[in-house]
Amino acid sequence: MDAQKYPQFRLNKSRFDQSTFSGRLRHFLEVIDPRTLLTSSKDLESAIKLLDDYKNGSLPAGVTDQQLWKAQKIKQAIIHPDTGEKIFMPFRMSGFVPFGSFIVVGLLLPSPTIKQIVFWQWLNQSHNACVNYSNRNATKPTPVRRFVLGYVGAVTAAVSIAVGLSAVIKRASGFGHTTKVLIQRFVPFPAVATASTCNVLLMRNSELYEGIEVVDKSNKVVGTSKVAAKKALAETALTRMFLPAPILLIPPVIMSFLEKRQFLIRSPRLHLPINAVVCTLAFGCALPVAIALFPQFSEIRRDKLEHEIQEETSEDVLYYNKGL
Repeated sequence: MDAQKYPQFRLNKSRFDQSTFSGRLRHFLEVIDPRTLLTSSKDLESAIKLLDDYKNGSLPAGVTDQQLWKAQKIKQAIIHPDTGEKIFMPFRMSGFVPFGSFIVVGLLLPSPTIKQIVFWQWLNQSHNACVNYSNRNATKPTPVRRFVLGYVGAVTAAVSIAVGLSAVIKRASGFGHTTKVLIQRFVPFPAVATASTCNVLLMRNSELYEGIEVVDKSNKVVGTSKVAAKKALAETALTRMFLPAPILLIPPVIMSFLEKRQFLIRSPRLHLPINAVVCTLAFGCALPVAIALFPQFSEIRRDKLEHEIQEETSEDVLYYNKGL
């Protein structure tokens, strides 16, 4: 049983099969596990030392695969893999749900004012920008200007769409008040989805003329491809459009149902705390499911790539990391 739960340890690899949805789901549940936020400095140092001993071939006797997998989970949750520095707690992936849930609650407030829409959309994109920067790929230096451009583009898109759609709904004469309130609740999704797509296109547009690495089945780099970069960017943009869907669409549906129940009609003051609980649960449950739907590594046929890359390998299918 333990052998199935904790297979033989592999450094910097997932202990779950990333070619299946269930494997990716279990992997991302580990990545966003908020319990790692409570890790003490002593436990972090012990985890890092254990992994260093494994890497150097000097593991103490009796160390199990379970201990090694847990040590890697702790280190990957706290330490940036490229810089080796601690990631600020609110911007770790394990802190995304605990520190981001109240923002989701704010985005989904019923009948928001224009000021509230602008504030919560700005705060959401600011939080996303900090998380993206803190967890960025730092193997190649990325100009801060590109992050600023992505941030400004995302905020502009989110606020413009949210405010614009809200104004259209309020002026629509064909809907009653109740229908307008219901439709208004779904406005955050197109705003956030479009902003996330703009962010990735602005942040990663340089890949279109620089290319990204493609590897063979042994994970050996075959070359750098602009064709793969174009495909990766399109797939990532599509992923970013879908990711907010369950998080921003499920709570309005549930709350619309609950608001018709007598207990909430009799006690309207319970609306905000219940809304907060529903949003937090939806955020925590839907986020790993949404991310797990899309494999991080995609494949591309060799004959679709540049001629110089085709000459470097005889394998029919190559792979690339499309990112998230």
